[in-house]
Amino acid sequence: MRKLALWLQAFGPPGAFAISLIDSAGIPLPGGVDAIMVLTAITNPGLATLSAFLAVVGSAIGCMILFLIARKGGEVYLERHASSPLALKFRAWFGRFGLLTVFIPALVPIPGLPVKVFVLSAGALGVRPRSFLLTILAARAPRYFGLAFLGAQLGDNALPWLTAHAWHLAVFSAMLFAALYLAVKRLDRGVE
Repeated sequence: MRKLALWLQAFGPPGAFAISLIDSAGIPLPGGVDAIMVLTAITNPGLATLSAFLAVVGSAIGCMILFLIARKGGEVYLERHASSPLALKFRAWFGRFGLLTVFIPALVPIPGLPVKVFVLSAGALGVRPRSFLLTILAARAPRYFGLAFLGAQLGDNALPWLTAHAWHLAVFSAMLFAALYLAVKRLDRGVE
């Protein structure tokens, strides 16, 4: 898979599209889309914006594929296995804050944050496809355009900068989640 990722990265923007589609559809690629976005922007800064745009589109298509697969097969699985108190609690929580849990890991490039688990959950728990797609686009656009900008501006220092600021990104994602969580709760109170 690593050879495939490097081969696709050599294609520039179309490679960014293919890599993000494959990765978002559930087939993890070594190095991930983030590293390839940065490397593509470093090697050809003039195509960084196009690469980011195509990566957003590829990721949206790939996530929708995974979402629709979960939508078809996930309902049956959940009916069979989701009767425990913990599973019921997760369903209720995801029903209320589901797209928030998709948005944060889709936005912030933190290794180990399982976007695919939340994509599958969104499909299996019946989130509306349009809402899901808009959430993915709202998260992936700033992520990939930001990475492309970083790669184009910092060049070879972009990946070390990301590594050095991993904790900042983690704190940012926690604060963003908390702020959005409080906003959702406040809106819920206003509706009631």
